[in-house]
Amino acid sequence: MRKIKKRRKTKKRTSTLVLLFVIFELTFTIITGPFMLYYGPFKNVKTTVVGAAMTTYSLQWLATTFLSKEAIEKIMSTQIVDALVQNNLDSVKVENKDDDSIERYDVKGNNFKGYILIINDPTRLKVGYTSLIHKEGQLTSDIAKDNNAIAAINAGGFKDVDNGTKWTGTGANPIGIIMANGKTAFNDITDVNKKTEVVAMTSSGKLLVGPHSLSEMKTAGVTDAVSFGPALIVSGQKTITKGNGGWGIAPRTCVAQRKDGAIIFLVIDGRQTKSLGASLKEAQDVLYDYGAVNASNLDGGSSSTLFYDDEVINSPSDSFGERTVPSIMYIKSR
Repeated sequence: MRKIKKRRKTKKRTSTLVLLFVIFELTFTIITGPFMLYYGPFKNVKTTVVGAAMTTYSLQWLATTFLSKEAIEKIMSTQIVDALVQNNLDSVKVENKDDDSIERYDVKGNNFKGYILIINDPTRLKVGYTSLIHKEGQLTSDIAKDNNAIAAINAGGFKDVDNGTKWTGTGANPIGIIMANGKTAFNDITDVNKKTEVVAMTSSGKLLVGPHSLSEMKTAGVTDAVSFGPALIVSGQKTITKGNGGWGIAPRTCVAQRKDGAIIFLVIDGRQTKSLGASLKEAQDVLYDYGAVNASNLDGGSSSTLFYDDEVINSPSDSFGERTVPSIMYIKSR
């Protein structure tokens, strides 16, 4: 009887020691992990984490808590996106006006999955926006339905204003410009000659990407536009030639155009077990493989949404589903 009790005590003591060891290892890893990440030899991992954190407002603390402003800037500067200038639109010849067809494809990478839509008639591409600018954004799907759209993606960026109820009214305050059907719905760009990152469509069905001024867009006959970037492909040339683009891995939304005029929508899921997300370079390479000659990044992260045929076909990363946004790019129904 004494031997049985002794064995039980020994097993209990062993279990306690194992539990204490596990707790110690977890605590040690949690405390030292960030320092190993940011100050250890894992350069590529560090660059990816910092890039992802600094381009997501709610996660910037992951980098700023452990690194100085100078160190973060140094890491971000190692990723090069060439500022190629889209001087003309001669690389695009619109060939398929009045074509109602839309093609859908699934795309996969090492750490991501996503969706592509190819819209053969580029003149169907329009910009939509929240009807409650300065009050609140709206879901991509709701703006799409309000505009009788067959397909849509989230588009321009926005800033959050802390009015005592932080994170409410997400998407209420756009940045840059929103132009729809030839009319300016929002604009905080005061210098008409200042070049800023835009994604715009001309009346002839050609996509503008990268830095353009308001006066240049007027001359080009732009009817629809939002502000965002960077440009990923310009006149058939990739802009990311070193590193991964510097924005880390995240959900992505992009728009592009082929040389025959067809528009490409790309949305990549992220921050999920089945799809971690993609770098800007990975998104660029997917678009290039699908024939894009001009392409731009749009707002990503929790905003990334692809609406098609009356439903959201991707998996937005926000736990609540779709995020409210200020603007979308959509394909109008016939």
